Amino acid sequence: MSEILLNGGPSPQLAPWVLGLALVLAATSAITDYRTGHIPNWITIPPLFLGPILHGLVDGAEAALASLVAMVICGAVPVLMFWRQGMHGGDTKLFLAIAALCGTSVGLESQLLTFIVGAIYAMGRLAWEGKLFATLGRTFYLGLNPILPKAWRKAPSPELMQKLRLGGAIFAGLFLVVIGRYQNMLFPGLA
Repeated sequence: MSEILLNGGPSPQLAPWVLGLALVLAATSAITDYRTGHIPNWITIPPLFLGPILHGLVDGAEAALASLVAMVICGAVPVLMFWRQGMHGGDTKLFLAIAALCGTSVGLESQLLTFIVGAIYAMGRLAWEGKLFATLGRTFYLGLNPILPKAWRKAPSPELMQKLRLGGAIFAGLFLVVIGRYQNMLFPGLA
């Protein structure tokens, strides 16, 4: 049972379908996030139910449970970030939807790559605006805040506390995971 819960990826029968659906959902989310700054619930809520049901129907109760466990494991950091007002709710629900459909390992890998893509984008945007080095300096000082004496501490500037739209980065992270993990399935004979 623990193998199924921690294996994390979809079964070979479901992999093309759930990965394709997750990519379509992430692409749609990226477009709506870019246009409106919002990822609607009609994109993110249905996969939260569809994932466990689909896995359960095709691979049994353990696979349905694995999908639920994937949502808990992959949702821990995004939900905490949302709770601490560091991430938008639509981004959080999209991470949960990807975990429900694709499993723990794909969900965690796509999160890691999402945060890397998002960081690269944010630093590129700051560099373009000419604010990169000043922001990095303030970020370093903010990181020291907890160990500094109270008299030396500074409140974070609003510039450091801006939220980043992650819809495009989530799509890019998931796309990279799917291409990296499933290249033999997607492009037979190339590898």
